[in-house]
Amino acid sequence: MDIELRGIHKHFGPVHANNDISLTFQGGRIVGILGENGAGKSTLMKILSGFQSFDSGDIRIGGQPVAYNGPLAAIRHGIGMLQQDPLDVPPFTVLENFIYGSSLSRREALSRLAQISARFGFALDPETPTGQLTIGQRQQLEIVRLLTLGVKALILDEPTTGISAAQKIILFNALRELAAQDGLTVLLVSHKLEDVIALCDEVAVLRAGRLVGALPMPATTTQLVTLMFGQELAPQTRPEVDMRGARDALALDNVQLRDKRLVTDSLSLRIKAGEIVGLAGLDGSGQELLLRACVGLVRPAHGRIHINGQDMTGKAFGRYLRGDVAFSAAGRLEEGLVGGLTLTEHIALVTETGTLVDWKRARAHTEAQIKQYNVRGRPESPIETLSGGNQQRMLMGLMPRQPVLMVLEQPTRGLDVDSSRWIWQQLLARRDAGTAILFSSPDLDELVAYSNRILVFYAGRVFQIPDARRTTIDELGRLIGGHFEEAAVP
Repeated sequence: MDIELRGIHKHFGPVHANNDISLTFQGGRIVGILGENGAGKSTLMKILSGFQSFDSGDIRIGGQPVAYNGPLAAIRHGIGMLQQDPLDVPPFTVLENFIYGSSLSRREALSRLAQISARFGFALDPETPTGQLTIGQRQQLEIVRLLTLGVKALILDEPTTGISAAQKIILFNALRELAAQDGLTVLLVSHKLEDVIALCDEVAVLRAGRLVGALPMPATTTQLVTLMFGQELAPQTRPEVDMRGARDALALDNVQLRDKRLVTDSLSLRIKAGEIVGLAGLDGSGQELLLRACVGLVRPAHGRIHINGQDMTGKAFGRYLRGDVAFSAAGRLEEGLVGGLTLTEHIALVTETGTLVDWKRARAHTEAQIKQYNVRGRPESPIETLSGGNQQRMLMGLMPRQPVLMVLEQPTRGLDVDSSRWIWQQLLARRDAGTAILFSSPDLDELVAYSNRILVFYAGRVFQIPDARRTTIDELGRLIGGHFEEAAVP
């Protein structure tokens, strides 16, 4: 299905998110939509998929102008979008989510689900609650559902974030087959340039709301980065730090963690001031439990937790915060920020301690943080109107300047390469001043690049890599898959 965008404009207050964008997408092609955070790519795809209205311009399908309001109307025109966090209902079973929005009977739905799953190698048990699926399986379910609803154009927003290497291979093979054999138009929004290079037939690049270029593939990483940012980025270097004689910022003694699905190994760990420890593993493997236990959000089944020499076992989250521990959740809007509040109101929450808020002082502080952290927003901007990268920058501005320990869930989740490096510059500055950092990431390159040590989680088991410099991406990938016995890491 051929799709044409003509002169698309979209404003969010004074921000011109999409500025006169014209693009044509041909059926049977896989097109990468690239740009730094805040470039306007997600806004453009939400407009195309009906999740967002636009101010002016035209959308044409098969040469004919169309007008629709909402994602269901877009699906009726053949356009569906797979969100970064799939839009399903966790308590519902796979089959119940699959049937939702269709006119299929249960028998027809079971047959259709099995047929499409078998074609692409998807592992979907119809009776499993969706809340028990991995991100990769939830993506598979949403793809099957959209195909059953008859979409001819499929938009994917950061689809490889949080899925395993094996699931990525299955996903990419399915997308190639859908484009080549079924003639689907596939649009891939991604900040992972290696995925774009591996999958796409062409790319379109946005910068500051404008279309700045398009390239046929193959293209090099350098070409794509230069088009995205206007310049080539400096090479990434591994941070080094001398921790001889440093104090223990975090100490775990025989800590075991449990939830409804998982019991972890008993873990003893020391993290020194100025040390960075990365956590690897598929979603639900135990690393999230460890991070949250280290800030008082999960109580250990047994064992002791010490922060800066103080026993914090069983203490509440607020006590950890008062003990100079900073926490950043992977869900920025769900847990880190407050939807509906402005940037100034967020600053006031963490800086104004009295019963009355000095709004003039809070606004001045907000303006200073916006400038220091290069946030593309205004003091009065609602936080949800910022791009993911700018929300992450604002989160950095809300954190203490020099905590004893920073506990970070996927600190660069959904960020482009330049924004990710910027975040790490801020983190490394804190590391250099003595802050210990414990972080998780699905990005193996990020783990190897920034960690002094790495802990790999698999179904609650833990494998320690004592020196990240002596491992490789391939080795780390095997460990994440549970192949601890084959590990050559010392």
